Amino acid sequence: MKSHFQFSRKQRNGIFLLVLIIVIVQLIQIVPNIWTEDKSHDSINLTQYQNEIDSLKQIKVSAATTIYPFNPNYITDYKGYTLGMSTTEIDRLLEFRSKGKWINSSSQFKQVTGISDSLFEIISPFFKFPEWVTNNASVNKSVQNSSAGFVEKPYKQKTDLNKASANQLMKISGVGETLSKRIIAYRNKHKDGFVADVELSEVYGLSPEVIERILNEFTVKTPRDVSKFNINVATRDELVQIPYIDYEVAFNIIEQRTLLEGYNSLLELTKVKDFPINKLDIIKLYLFIE
Repeated sequence: MKSHFQFSRKQRNGIFLLVLIIVIVQLIQIVPNIWTEDKSHDSINLTQYQNEIDSLKQIKVSAATTIYPFNPNYITDYKGYTLGMSTTEIDRLLEFRSKGKWINSSSQFKQVTGISDSLFEIISPFFKFPEWVTNNASVNKSVQNSSAGFVEKPYKQKTDLNKASANQLMKISGVGETLSKRIIAYRNKHKDGFVADVELSEVYGLSPEVIERILNEFTVKTPRDVSKFNINVATRDELVQIPYIDYEVAFNIIEQRTLLEGYNSLLELTKVKDFPINKLDIIKLYLFIE
């Protein structure tokens, strides 16, 4: 038996090398499978953790930011970021708005952007929707007015807002002597009165509900003439003639115009640095695109 287990030095080295090769081959077969399984499992966990972190970051950012009432139709990239929205959600909103459509309710905002329920609960109480925001909302507006106890009058039956007297305005619920005087005082700031109905939002003290009731009885039928400028060729001196646009904003508008090689929509002005987004409807009265 002893003779069967006696090996020379070369034989022992050969046996050791053979065993080592066998072990290495086995490891090569086993380790990749273990690594692949672990890597796949880790990838799934990492995705889940990242989603949780993103969600928590959104809630944290939203909670840490002081939110004031705002019109969600005019959310910019920066505004959306401060609210905790992702770039994808902001892009969905901007794409929706670029088609000339308007968000008219909180539920529609959630449907368009696809924001999470937790973030929606935080920011939706601060939504503020102007009732006159677009002609596309006129049908919905009529339905709302009907449910409130009245149906909006057709255009022909309405009184010209530029010719309405204080007594006529005071017949509207919510418009007393003070507010009627303010409306007429604002109208008289210009020789020919209002340019459009939206200018009622400039009268101090008029709530959206009162404005809605006023516009059910009155509308601008004889608008004053204003100088309109082509946004794609207007100079800085021309732009500063428009309300709420100063020299700095005018410079930023022209700079953005150069980068974009011209504006395709007035809505693109909302991305201009320091642009007064909440006054866009007023500013649009003085601009056009060619």
